[in-house]
Amino acid sequence: MPDWKIRRANTIQTELEVPGDKSISHRAVMLASMSNGTCVIRGFLPSEDCLCTVAAIRALGVPIESADETTLIVQGKRRVFAAPTHDIDCGNSGTTMRLMSGLLAGQPFRSRLIGDPSLSKRPMRRVMEPLTQMGAKITAEGKDGRPPLVIEGGNLQPIDYVSPVASAQVKSAVLLAGMFAKGRTSVTEPTQSRNHTERMLEYFLIRPQKNDLTVSLHGGLTPESRDFQVPGDISSAAFWLVAAAAQPRSHLLIKNVGLNETRTGVLAVLVRMGAHVREIVENEEAEPLGVIEVRGARLKGTEIGGKEIPNVIDELPILAVAAALANGTTVIKDAGELRVKETDRLAAVATNLRAMGAQVQETEDGMVITGGIPLHGARLDSYGDHRIAMAFAIAGMFAEGETIITNTDCVNTSYPGFYQTLERILHEPPGQQTPVITSLPNA
Repeated sequence: MPDWKIRRANTIQTELEVPGDKSISHRAVMLASMSNGTCVIRGFLPSEDCLCTVAAIRALGVPIESADETTLIVQGKRRVFAAPTHDIDCGNSGTTMRLMSGLLAGQPFRSRLIGDPSLSKRPMRRVMEPLTQMGAKITAEGKDGRPPLVIEGGNLQPIDYVSPVASAQVKSAVLLAGMFAKGRTSVTEPTQSRNHTERMLEYFLIRPQKNDLTVSLHGGLTPESRDFQVPGDISSAAFWLVAAAAQPRSHLLIKNVGLNETRTGVLAVLVRMGAHVREIVENEEAEPLGVIEVRGARLKGTEIGGKEIPNVIDELPILAVAAALANGTTVIKDAGELRVKETDRLAAVATNLRAMGAQVQETEDGMVITGGIPLHGARLDSYGDHRIAMAFAIAGMFAEGETIITNTDCVNTSYPGFYQTLERILHEPPGQQTPVITSLPNA
């Protein structure tokens, strides 16, 4: 993909939809593959990361047909998979590798999970340790618990696992493995992480039990085959939400977007910063989805940390951009997890913001941003990280001069079509943008 070239944008007056939720797309394919029949998944995100999960499940002998780009027909195998004939390539997707580790831990065969150079640098001990406690044999061929991973599963024992970190991927890996154990498996977190796996297990009639920060399930149950609708990804919507929120007189409506309570932390932060944000849930059968309305305002600094971090972890790069556009100081803390994502996101955000003229102090687990200093265009590297590329595309919409984002192919891992939407917003005058034809009640 060529470098992106971005200039200051007009006031946003439009409505749009975003592609399907990445986290939910991964899980929908996995749970459907374990079910007792045919499942139709609509709204699937056809990104590189999610397609890695589709390829991984197909490698286990599960028939998956693409009815169209965003609709999959999955033939469940009742939790009984075939041994793969080759390595399972997880590409750049940490979600694929960590969740597949849980699923494969319960299978009576050997499998090997590999990834691209970026994924091969990411730590896997956090899922290896509980799965090993359950009886799986997992070997990391990379240094310090890094991929490739060799898994020899089967004959798992249930555990009551107290996770040292709030991680939806760790929790999901243990719960998926627990479906193959004899007895009750539980996971307790220090704070609430995303609850997509629990909600989807409930939807597929597994009935997990929830008690405060502990979720548990009984092994040996087979998911009931059901069709599933994937909502739009609020993490993808977050880029446009910030673009509108930080621009006075902007008005944006995002439709059919996921409004899971463990994912809407970004809305709470923007409201705290002074944005005018409203939401309405229109459907809650499997995952809540609905509409978000944003009216732009002059933002102010805030503090982001503590218990809300697990639920805004993916949105922190774009929230850091919002902080640079806001008046006053924003403190981001307790976010050391960002150092072991696709890149060191704290370092990448700080470096790129400084290149645009922002005042940023990087800390061990976050950063301090003094906002309100006008940004100027610069040549910026995405560092091969999709969220860095998209966050600084939005920053470029507010900068004087031209901003160039290099190394943008990575965006296809989560949001194919992002640049086309950006181009539409950048080049259409407000009068020609798709009009906001409605507002939420009492807005």
